[in-house]
Amino acid sequence: MRLQRGITVAVVAAGGAVTTLLVGLVTNAVSESEWPGWLGWLQHHAWFSFAVLGGALVGLTVLLAALSESGTPERPADPAPRAGEGAEPPDAALVLRSLPRDTTAFTNRTAELEALVRSVQNSQESGEALPVHVIDGMPGVGKTTFAVHAGHVLSERFPDGQLFVNLNGHTTGRPPVQATEALASLLAASGVPAQRIPVGDDLGAVTEARAAMWRSQLADKKALLILDNATSYRQLEPLLPGGSGCLVLVTSRKRLAAYEEVVLAVEALPPEHAIDLFVRLSGRPAASLDRDVLEQLVALCGYLPLGVSLLAARLRHHPSWGAEDLRTRLAATRDRPGELQAGERGVAATFNLSYQDLTPERQHFFRCLGLYPGTDLDAFSGAALGSVSVAVARERLDGLYDAHLIDEHPGSRFRLHDLLRDYARGLADEGGTMEAVQAVRRVCTYYLATLAVTNRHIGRSGATCPPPQAPQGGATAVETPPVESRTAALRWLEDERANVLASIRRANDLGLYELVIHMAAAMAPFLRQAGPWDQAVGLHRTAAEAARRTGDRRALADALAELGVVRRFMAAYPEAIEALNEAVTEYEMAGEKQGRADALNQVGIVWYMIADNEASARAQIDSLALYRELGDRLGQANALADLGMVRRQTSRFDAAVEAQTEALSIYRELGDRYGEANSLRDLGIVHCLLGEYRLAAQHHREAFDIYRELDDRAHQAYALNELGVVRRLTGDLAEAREAHSRALEYFSELGERFGCANSIRHLGVLDRMDGNVTEAIQLLDDALGSYRDLGSRSGEAASLGELGVARGDAGERDGAVESFRRSLEILRELSDRCGEAEVLNHWGALLRSSGDWAAARELFGQAVELARDIRCPLEEARALEGIGRCDWMAGERAQAEESLREALDVYRRLGVGGAGDAVERLLAPRAG
Repeated sequence: MRLQRGITVAVVAAGGAVTTLLVGLVTNAVSESEWPGWLGWLQHHAWFSFAVLGGALVGLTVLLAALSESGTPERPADPAPRAGEGAEPPDAALVLRSLPRDTTAFTNRTAELEALVRSVQNSQESGEALPVHVIDGMPGVGKTTFAVHAGHVLSERFPDGQLFVNLNGHTTGRPPVQATEALASLLAASGVPAQRIPVGDDLGAVTEARAAMWRSQLADKKALLILDNATSYRQLEPLLPGGSGCLVLVTSRKRLAAYEEVVLAVEALPPEHAIDLFVRLSGRPAASLDRDVLEQLVALCGYLPLGVSLLAARLRHHPSWGAEDLRTRLAATRDRPGELQAGERGVAATFNLSYQDLTPERQHFFRCLGLYPGTDLDAFSGAALGSVSVAVARERLDGLYDAHLIDEHPGSRFRLHDLLRDYARGLADEGGTMEAVQAVRRVCTYYLATLAVTNRHIGRSGATCPPPQAPQGGATAVETPPVESRTAALRWLEDERANVLASIRRANDLGLYELVIHMAAAMAPFLRQAGPWDQAVGLHRTAAEAARRTGDRRALADALAELGVVRRFMAAYPEAIEALNEAVTEYEMAGEKQGRADALNQVGIVWYMIADNEASARAQIDSLALYRELGDRLGQANALADLGMVRRQTSRFDAAVEAQTEALSIYRELGDRYGEANSLRDLGIVHCLLGEYRLAAQHHREAFDIYRELDDRAHQAYALNELGVVRRLTGDLAEAREAHSRALEYFSELGERFGCANSIRHLGVLDRMDGNVTEAIQLLDDALGSYRDLGSRSGEAASLGELGVARGDAGERDGAVESFRRSLEILRELSDRCGEAEVLNHWGALLRSSGDWAAARELFGQAVELARDIRCPLEEARALEGIGRCDWMAGERAQAEESLREALDVYRRLGVGGAGDAVERLLAPRAG
């Protein structure tokens, strides 16, 4: 390979030389002096010389192009998007680039960098798993700078992504990031939807589940992960990828004991390297600086790159100073109270010198940065923090950046180094606690104002968004960033989520409980839909405790109601009911009808989810009455829609259609597309039960289209499941399987356990119908387990009923009967008469196939009465067919024919071709 490259270089060099010679010859072709030998012939044939020159250039260009192509590895073609995915990003979008910008202050870590590169290269070439590389050293020595620089150097070796996570192991005013929170951020960054990220109350179990998902995400990838500022191996261990192709760089002030680690110690710079760094960053010629003075300056900094960089910046910004002037000023500040300890004394003095060099206005702004609860900030949050305009905040942030007192990050955001945060916090603390309280008030006021803007974009049409409530004693007029669309609102919320939550925690620490209450309420709409929900649970618990401290019943009820809603999303139904019932009581005590109506509506939904239909209907009727009294049209629509679902679940189909139709009309009046889609979908379910399959399919398609327009994949999946049921009942099993499989894929991506259970159950039914009985039983058992875990009685009953059929097909008669018996018990408790008729028909079919015609006929008779009473034509036809077949086998042919022809008429009217054809074949000999 090297020989070939050498030959290539020689050819290119020779071609360049020949070309250069020809250019010279042609350029001088008109010279008066005669050239010797054959060159004279070229002089007399200038046009021919030009032609030779052109040919040589073309040949050289072709050669270079060929060499370029041969030296560039062929890039794999982009994967084609799958049908039906529209504009969804392909997997290639998961390539991650989140390393901070490489710094120009990096200097002479050649030995450390070569050791790291060599270690990585050896592991990759030998096929061994890459070990964890721990970069340790004292504060300010440049561990993070080294890790980031190494990440940029090694990035081409890890094409699947480079991620940077600050674990806040030693960040003043902020607790270390828990592994479970860091995993949530990493999973979100790698493309996992927030709803799919595991949540729960058991912190250990959640951390383990997230870690498993994280390892799965990186299983076959080559990615680089920098875990900065770790406090312990326990903190970072769950974050380690499982794949052997990923490199992990860890920085810490502590010596960590990691398994299979490679420790890279980053120490203070050698004196000569520290001097070289100082000279380079000072912008002064080395000859103009006294070497002895430079040695003293870098020694005062402890030879730490951070201190050296700051000192050099001071000299660069003061052209009239000499190195001696800088030394004198630095020495004068070395005894400043509050400077950092031990080897960092020189760095603290350097910070103070840089601080003293600022204008009074910038000094105040810098102190305010030390009081900021979040991690990074922009000009808007900086303006609120410093109580200045956004334009002034930009100018002061730029000035602090020029002074090397803050770091700039992508998106026009800024961040303090940990040591500088310590220093700024110390300066701010000298002003007393009230300065900190006022700074937090100002920041929280800004966030409240901006959250009010974003909530107008992410809230549902027709919903009222309360105006932001400014904290007492804080400024009410703040500048907010332009947020003009739902996309922009979600982007801002995602960018600022950690900072808002950190501000709420800090406000709670300072006893600013009113701020905690208002900000938690303002973040609730975003956390409802974006999660992670366990994070939302913690927030609303904090808000509830703050409300109890202040004695604010309304605020307590609001926090409990939000807690209950999030608990419902997590399928923690008992906890959801407890929180929502307490919210109803608190609203009633506070005389708040609107809040009480909302909480009743929400607890009614939870009762519906666990199929306590009587309690659900009662809650929805009460909430509907309150909404009508208040004139709340959206509330009325919600209560009607949810009441319609309860009526449908109890087989009161006419009442269900009536309630849903009224709800649909209000949703359309308000322009609420989400509510419209929900009502259309539930109307589709009712029409399906009534045997009106064409209308049912139409409603489900309309609902799916709206959900897709809203980019709501969870409800798209629900609509697909319902459409799959219609396809199955009308005999299109292939389309049904496609719909349920897509729904399961969406639910799995989102971590929606109830939806997954539904899809698995439907797929189990299809397997049974296709004759794959063993697979069907496995799937139905899986669905049954999920429903029981979730406390879904209706899902449990449906799975048991289908399991009975599958077990009967497998010859497990006793198991089938037991499944039918348990299913009927639950369905009768729930008053689900349609489900009861279906299970009676299944049980009757099992008895008939085993020759017990009399017992079978009795069950079919019960089913036909139920089906006619609730107007469920499919179960009526199945029961009539069962009665006819029993009579046929008993020799009562005339009586049997009457029932069979009745069943056939219903099947034909419904368009259920397969069942109708079977009955027609049975009747054919009689007709002949």
